[in-house]
Amino acid sequence: MAQLSPILKQATPVVVEHGEGAYLYDTNGRRHLDFTAGIGVTSTGHCHPKVVRAAQEQVGKLIHGQYTTVMHRPLLELSERLGEVLPSGLDSLFFANSGSEAVEAALRLTRQATGRPNVVVFQGGFHGRTVAAASMTTSGTRFGAGFSPLMSGVHVAPFPYAYHYGWDEKTATDFALRELDYLFATQTSPQETAAFFVEPMLGEGGYVPANAEFLAGLRERADEHGILLVLDEIQTGFGRTGRFWGHEHFDVHPDVVLIAKGLASGFPLSGIAASKDLMGKAWPGSQGGTYGGNAVACAAALATLDVIAEENLVDNAAARGRQLFDGARAVGDKTAGIGDVRGLGLLVGSEFVTAEGKPDNATAQAAQKKAAEKGLLLLTCGAFMNVVRMIPPLVVTSEQIDEALDIWGEVVAAVAK
Repeated sequence: MAQLSPILKQATPVVVEHGEGAYLYDTNGRRHLDFTAGIGVTSTGHCHPKVVRAAQEQVGKLIHGQYTTVMHRPLLELSERLGEVLPSGLDSLFFANSGSEAVEAALRLTRQATGRPNVVVFQGGFHGRTVAAASMTTSGTRFGAGFSPLMSGVHVAPFPYAYHYGWDEKTATDFALRELDYLFATQTSPQETAAFFVEPMLGEGGYVPANAEFLAGLRERADEHGILLVLDEIQTGFGRTGRFWGHEHFDVHPDVVLIAKGLASGFPLSGIAASKDLMGKAWPGSQGGTYGGNAVACAAALATLDVIAEENLVDNAAARGRQLFDGARAVGDKTAGIGDVRGLGLLVGSEFVTAEGKPDNATAQAAQKKAAEKGLLLLTCGAFMNVVRMIPPLVVTSEQIDEALDIWGEVVAAVAK
């Protein structure tokens, strides 16, 4: 009998029977508060009725219309609707299936458009698992280990992760920008650098927000040297941070935005957005794919955009995010083993450290597992997997946040030294 690969390990022991809103129900009928949201994917909660209805109706009309062969209305309508929420000037879209595919499409576009071979990524960034995307990922060696050589032309600059360095944010930011300039002088000439790829907030790297000064510094250098600024909004987009886009917190304008995860409430759909002029510089035949822009996924994405607007989910993410952050910070403030609590909107991470200030993977893992036992599903992240992250759906209620924080307080008291 065939089975799943033994390398695929579940973060929790839950076998799901069905999901509804912020809850998953296992095959024994037990209810679990899902603060993983499929790693930030089920933005409108599990099986939102409007999303379900849109997908069901589309299945009865057209499941697959390969979009370089024929065109279908859901894809055209989705492109128009995204134009209402994308940053100004980013009026051209290419659709794929996964975040990694979007990253690779943006890499191909920026190299072709500029004629330059190199890109700069930032320490702790996660951009995917395919070869090029893994080559650009520095959040952990597990994503690129064992199948070297990886893609060349990738250079890594520091991200202003103040807690990691033991500095205040300004010192960390000044250091990061200074080291970027040093990178230009020693490893990749600006004239050979096609793009910066950066997350507005490190995801797998530990839930570390960027800041306005850092991103302004990238924008300034990009403009000075003809480098393209690519913002990876795969995890931070579609209201997750309490703004529609994560970069809106920092008043920076990108040349390319990467989208996926929360776009279609669980259906596989991703894409890149750029100006028509920039997108037109991609070489003929360089964009395509069998399943990209799937009709059912596009219908679900249209319904997702409707739900986000109609239910004011961006505002809810901001309000519930403040509630979640304040509650997690209160737990952290009275726990010596939690060195830092940080986040934006409904992305909140608690970093566990030892008495000596070193990463404490063991306690973080124990907390995550203990929470699952108590019915709260969480994940870990960070280079040392010592950050426990909370990622509830955008539909989460105040009462559900309180429920999660009560469990979290009990868990931390039980496992933290």
